[in-house]
Amino acid sequence: MKEVRRTTLPIVEMARENTEFRQVIWTGDNTQLVLMAIPEGGEIGGEVHEGHDQLLYFVEGEGEATIGDTRVAVRPGDVSIVPSGSYHNFRNAGSTMLKLYTTYCPPEHAPGTEHETKQQADADE
Repeated sequence: MKEVRRTTLPIVEMARENTEFRQVIWTGDNTQLVLMAIPEGGEIGGEVHEGHDQLLYFVEGEGEATIGDTRVAVRPGDVSIVPSGSYHNFRNAGSTMLKLYTTYCPPEHAPGTEHETKQQADADE
């Protein structure tokens, strides 16, 4: 999917339909919107974004969020807030795909980035 240029999106529906690990769907000067799908047993991978705040909105599946020293369960309707400079990782703890959308402020990935799997994402970084 190429980046969209519309200003209103059915984002929850788009996140539920997404099967790619990472799909950048919109990039502005200060914010980026990304769909993510984490397979059963998978994870985003521990990381720290310096200079980037991140919000993750969960729409399907069950997961575990680690932000700094805190570890909590996440489920549809939850949002995780990752301030700049905080260690974080998100793991699929359920038996179905963990689906979410996330915002980066400022943008983290090149506009239009698509990674079908975590392995592709890791190789691209």
